[in-house]
Amino acid sequence: MSEHFRPPNLALTTVGLSLATFMRVLDTTIANVSLPTIAGNLGVSISESTWVVTSFAVCMAISLPLTGFLTRRFGEVKLFVWCTLLFVLSSFLCGLAQNMDMLLLFRALQGAVAGPLYPVTQSLLIAVYPPAKRGMALALLAMVTVVAPIAGPILGGWITDNYSWRWIFFINVPVGVFAATVAISQLRGKLERIERPRMDYVGLVTLIVGVGALQVVLDKGNDADWFHSNFIIIASIVSALALVVFLIWELTDKDPIVDLRLFRHRNFSAGTLVLVLSYSAFFAIGLLMPLWLQRNLHYTATWAGFATAPIGVLPVLLTFFVGKYATHVDLRLLAAGAFVVMGMTCFMRSDFYMQIDFMHVALVQLFQGLGVALFFMPTLTILLSDLQPHEIAAGSGLSTFLRTLGGSFTASITTFVWDRRAGIHHARLAEHINPYNPLLQHALAGDSVAHRTHALALLDRSIGQQGFQIAFNEIFHALGWIFLGLIAVLWLARPPFLTRSRATAEAD
Repeated sequence: MSEHFRPPNLALTTVGLSLATFMRVLDTTIANVSLPTIAGNLGVSISESTWVVTSFAVCMAISLPLTGFLTRRFGEVKLFVWCTLLFVLSSFLCGLAQNMDMLLLFRALQGAVAGPLYPVTQSLLIAVYPPAKRGMALALLAMVTVVAPIAGPILGGWITDNYSWRWIFFINVPVGVFAATVAISQLRGKLERIERPRMDYVGLVTLIVGVGALQVVLDKGNDADWFHSNFIIIASIVSALALVVFLIWELTDKDPIVDLRLFRHRNFSAGTLVLVLSYSAFFAIGLLMPLWLQRNLHYTATWAGFATAPIGVLPVLLTFFVGKYATHVDLRLLAAGAFVVMGMTCFMRSDFYMQIDFMHVALVQLFQGLGVALFFMPTLTILLSDLQPHEIAAGSGLSTFLRTLGGSFTASITTFVWDRRAGIHHARLAEHINPYNPLLQHALAGDSVAHRTHALALLDRSIGQQGFQIAFNEIFHALGWIFLGLIAVLWLARPPFLTRSRATAEAD
């Protein structure tokens, strides 16, 4: 049986590492609902305030694929501690920011150090858990990944309404200090493979330019009307050229800053493909549901959060069972079951209507939680199964980067398609509005011009809402088939899905 590092207190180590990841994932969504308040407080427009989200996302996307290089250079424990402490410092500075320029600078720093936190946490949890219990570690991390984005808008709205937007950043300070202290005390004796890789400046520069420009295009494309904007066109060309150079250079360089050769592993390639596609579809659900609840059903941001929150209940309750028993079955079957459940919930939402009640929406979210509980852990186990121990941090960082990029693409495409299809349905529905329609004649009955104008405005608003509702149903019908189609992609992976050390432990 192979030896592995055992921290003095495994439970405390798990809590510390998980809290750091929770803090990092939470900050991807917690600021979203506070943007109007931040804009008013700092004297900028709402559109300018969205750079608070964009600056974080761009820098995090750039730093994620650098995780492998950084762990080789500094070691996983040191990288985790420094990223956590710098995250605390940047969060504190965000809370103290007196103008938008300062906030964007500190938010960019926060995103840059947040990138490696998730993959390094994943690698450390795998390293400190006994081989027979690593499924539990991945299931726990999956639960954190699901719950944190749900809690973000609710917690951010409550803090902003009751205290100050600055506290959405200040609350990271005690959490981060605790996580870093736990890591220092519990992981001090962990032996690590430290190298002195040369700096791949061409790869680094093309990565920063290519990914940074692409993330800006995806975040700002809808607002700028895509390729009707010269800014979007120029940024897209710059991104495409830089990424082409990056891919060619990294695949031919002897010591690349991002190891794309990891895709030589079949399960890593297949698992990453499944993760990116399924997470993108899952991200579309998480994006559309609160927007639909607020736009069509007129929920407040807080109540939209409450309606979507039940999705996190079953992942929390089932974490122990999934982590303990999942590896006793073919993980492809488990993930396939998750996709069936998530596909079914999408088909359920394709029948939603504007008079639907809160409980119906919440119950569908609750049912989807079963699919989420069975989805992340098997997928992560499959994609990490054929990596060497020293490749896990790099593989986790690369797959997480591609997953994040997939989410960015999904956010842009989903909102674009929803708006475009809603406009098409609005035009088709409006074709039935003519002077010979008896319903229209009844609605416009009256001598007052103001009355007729008001009636026409209400009618146009109703048609617009119905257009968005039909488009919403169409998108979820398509998402349902996407989840079912992913079941076939799962079978690109091949057993065994247990690492060599895990197989040896079970044999012993």
